[in-house]
Amino acid sequence: MALGVKAVAFSYVTHVLGIAGAVLVLVWCIHFRGGLAWEASNKSLIFNIHPVLMLIGLIIIGGEAIISYKTLSLRKEVKKLIHLVLHAVALILGIIGIYTAFKYHNESNIANLYSLHSWLGIGIIVLYGIQWIYGFLIFFYPGGTTTIRSDSLPWHVVFGLFVYLLAIGNAALGYLEKLTFLENSGLAKYGSEAFLVNFTAVVTVLFGTFVVLTVLSQGPAEDDYSYSAI
Repeated sequence: MALGVKAVAFSYVTHVLGIAGAVLVLVWCIHFRGGLAWEASNKSLIFNIHPVLMLIGLIIIGGEAIISYKTLSLRKEVKKLIHLVLHAVALILGIIGIYTAFKYHNESNIANLYSLHSWLGIGIIVLYGIQWIYGFLIFFYPGGTTTIRSDSLPWHVVFGLFVYLLAIGNAALGYLEKLTFLENSGLAKYGSEAFLVNFTAVVTVLFGTFVVLTVLSQGPAEDDYSYSAI
């Protein structure tokens, strides 16, 4: 089923929302939270790397990887390579982002993996990695047989969207968790920072929504085993 709208139309909104989300999370972590640091006496600067990499990496770059098949009028092999590389970048940044959360907790003597957000986060990054490895082996190198690729493609698309939507939901959960901690520590509930965090969460959800709408819309002319509509 494909929506009666060209994918490129939805993709313009997706790009704008992605840029907006990246700017908002950087403003939050740099302007309001004091900046980013791999090593610092103020351990919160280490944590700040986490939301930046998770949003810009796993969510935004990952979303751009998903819609690349539906918006680029290029040869199948070129689109496949772009899709593969962008997902690899998203996965690597996501892994680093999760590592920084553990690093912050360990250096601050905070327990790890006690929240639903952290449980889902580990599950999502593992599923994302499995999806990437399977896609690489079946669709890129060494490549499956024609039958295997044909049969795998619909499931690859659906499972990829499922993992991505889990990531969007978990990102929203993460904003809520962090903002709750900050407010319990004295941050004004109706202050500018609280408003910014909530607005960033809304932009994140809208970005994910338009990624899905782009996937469900009409892409360029299809060739064999291209990213066909669901």
